[in-house]
Amino acid sequence: MAAAVAGAALLGKGLDISLAALQQHDPYISSIVDVASQVALYTFGHRANEWEKTDVEGTLFVYTRSASPRHGFTIMNRLSMENRTEPITKDLDFQLQDPFLLYRNARSCRRK
Repeated sequence: MAAAVAGAALLGKGLDISLAALQQHDPYISSIVDVASQVALYTFGHRANEWEKTDVEGTLFVYTRSASPRHGFTIMNRLSMENRTEPITKDLDFQLQDPFLLYRNARSCRRK
């Protein structure tokens, strides 16, 4: 039981550090709702009709905010200083295709 409590305390400490890092980018982030330790971002190339890996991969944080929009997610990128942040709004569509989570935002709906 003591080991479980110590593990929970370490996890809490790690989330506190992560919350502080996220708040440097967005001071309105109030709490972390969920975390995935390793994700990679792909985009769908319509011309090639295939998924293309981007230079964004790292830890995914889903969070609540004290301002609108009330929820969002960020991938803290391990490959560069450019993180991927998305507000969760009515314009964001999700589809679960296990083990993948697909999403489309208003920007990806536009065609060039």
